[in-house]
Amino acid sequence: MRFRGQFYRSLDAKGRLVLPAEIRDALAAPPINGAFVLTTYDGCLVGYPAPLWLELEGRFSRLRNSSRKLRDFRRLVLGGAEDQLLDAQGRLRLSRPHMEYAGLDREAVVVGQGETFEIWDQARFKTLLSQDFDDVADELAESGIDFSF
Repeated sequence: MRFRGQFYRSLDAKGRLVLPAEIRDALAAPPINGAFVLTTYDGCLVGYPAPLWLELEGRFSRLRNSSRKLRDFRRLVLGGAEDQLLDAQGRLRLSRPHMEYAGLDREAVVVGQGETFEIWDQARFKTLLSQDFDDVADELAESGIDFSF
């Protein structure tokens, strides 16, 4: 199961977002069977399939004597987590705190990120993509990824 692509969507008046068929299909496949967690991070919402989320929570629970900054980060990510299931129309109901955190009002972008997906406000996402990525190739190379064209 992989999440890929960018999908532009509108939220309805009740804060519901129709997820793209590609995302819905990936979420419906075993072992996920539709269960996922939506949390706050990086100014957007991040969707984790339930098994991946449980693994992440386990890693957080093993942290000992963490710094204040790490505890605050944990509050952001774990405290911002909400269990989710899509309704019969494939819609996701966003909570008010999630909408406020991500700056979502009407226009959203669902962005596949491999094992996870993100939900961005369209204006924030456009700003994100307008930055200069020239120096990223060096950082990728240091991580062992050759991304030359």
